[in-house]
Amino acid sequence: MAYRLELALASLVGMLLPHGVFAQTPVNPPLAARNWADLAKLPDWSGVWTPSRRQQEDETTKNPVPWTAKAAETMARMLADEKAGRPQSIFANCLPQGMPSWMLVTHSALEILFTPERVAMLGELNGSQLRRIYNDGRPHPQDPDLTFHGHSVGRWEKDALILDTVGILPQVYIATKETAGVPSNGNMEVLECIHLIGPDTLADDLEITAPAVLTGPWKTSRFFYR
Repeated sequence: MAYRLELALASLVGMLLPHGVFAQTPVNPPLAARNWADLAKLPDWSGVWTPSRRQQEDETTKNPVPWTAKAAETMARMLADEKAGRPQSIFANCLPQGMPSWMLVTHSALEILFTPERVAMLGELNGSQLRRIYNDGRPHPQDPDLTFHGHSVGRWEKDALILDTVGILPQVYIATKETAGVPSNGNMEVLECIHLIGPDTLADDLEITAPAVLTGPWKTSRFFYR
């Protein structure tokens, strides 16, 4: 008898759902024609972008990270191990590099896709490299689910994409190379300005705030070539 009652209730719910009794407002409503037309106004970032490994290393040497004393001690030990022939890859666990390390030390190419009100970055190293940047005016969630790449929102200022990323897992590294970095330990925020500085050169200007391991914001830039 109980089974028949459950079956009847399930059938009733199934009948009601199509008529909108339990319908909710969609999180991402259908796009209007103007949304697609707006894409033609954006700069040309098509193609595949390859990072400059030498520029990554040179920039860190010229523009050192303002580590706290404890973080600086950890970095010195890791660099000493590498110099002694005992390098320790901080990404050997096969977890995503996450933000900001992906933009700081990646050795693989990436592709940038424009869709209405969103920009997606796809890394060619593995399927875990994916960033979604929402530029539809939405704010960050008040209590975001922490992820490796965090929650990114942005806006276009002329031909530059200005974005802000929060909600990054505390175990995600701030890395200066694949063998040296420390976890942010939480409350990290990454500001970026991504823009062309030539027909085939893309710059990412970053400002990283991580009060647990940095004494102040670290401003640095990375270049990618089409």
